[in-house]
Amino acid sequence: MGAWVLIAAVVAVLAFGAWRAAVNGRFRGTHAVKGSGDEPATDSAGRDPSPLDGLLPSGTTLGERATLLQFSTAFCAPCRATRRTLADVAEVVPGVAHVEIDAEHHLDLVRQLRILRTPTTLVLDAAGREVSRAAGAPRKEQVLNALAQASP
Repeated sequence: MGAWVLIAAVVAVLAFGAWRAAVNGRFRGTHAVKGSGDEPATDSAGRDPSPLDGLLPSGTTLGERATLLQFSTAFCAPCRATRRTLADVAEVVPGVAHVEIDAEHHLDLVRQLRILRTPTTLVLDAAGREVSRAAGAPRKEQVLNALAQASP
């Protein structure tokens, strides 16, 4: 009886590990920003304003084409790898900016954007609206594919 319980536990752990490896760093859909209101007003060009207006730290400059917004923490090893990957992509793709935010120092923003783990990368379009997000360390190909969705 005890051997069957052990085998079932090992199978469950292996299945969870396989699932976690499969979804780690994969870009998925977006989440609504908490407290952003039901009906966004339009700006002078008739576009919906970014739900991140006024939420990002002062001095944050968005890219002309897209922005890779990374949430990380100081002691996160995958965050360092993600930083290198996103910086490389931002250097190669014109009009793309990489912005890194320390999640520990911006807890209100983390809560509003429903960031559950680090690293989390948000792909923002030129207007600053979230197009996609990835929890975990994405590969360069995944980032490039997500940027293709953000392009007009």
